[in-house]
Amino acid sequence: MSRIGKRPIELPTGVSVAISPGRVMVNGPLGELSQGIPQRISVEQGDGELVVKRPTERGEDRALHGLARTLVANMVEGVTKGFEKRLEIQGVGYRVALRGTAVELNVGYSHPVVKDAPDGITFEVPTPTEIVVKGIDKQQVGQVAAEIRKVRPPEPYKGKGIRYQGEYVRRKVGKRA
Repeated sequence: MSRIGKRPIELPTGVSVAISPGRVMVNGPLGELSQGIPQRISVEQGDGELVVKRPTERGEDRALHGLARTLVANMVEGVTKGFEKRLEIQGVGYRVALRGTAVELNVGYSHPVVKDAPDGITFEVPTPTEIVVKGIDKQQVGQVAAEIRKVRPPEPYKGKGIRYQGEYVRRKVGKRA
């Protein structure tokens, strides 16, 4: 098995890894994550690091190797630091409020939209126009943030809506008299 192209994953102190065929479980200070990996790809634990190896240099194996390495690296980072996505709300009268573990969005509809936090996800509302989605699973954090953004995506004429922090919304000119 070769290891060309990808570097080993450093394991911080306090992180333990359990490897079984086709599955990797990572346990750390913030929680535990488990992820299936392709059977052809092997993960080996060395002295304070994980090494992901592929059987051949074929294109498919190279792609699966990069995928598996990234998934395992994201799990290690998630259980040590966690992930967060920040969303901004722009528009007159648009605001967000925390209701227990859920967020209540007032974004121009006749009713407030309530989004509940799934297991492993927490919301923070530092200001009435900001939402912070936090969790240890990178995919789940991104998915929940995308679902919140989908409630009112930014529109191109006035720029009103929910957007990721730093997201550029291309503006259109609109009608001319």
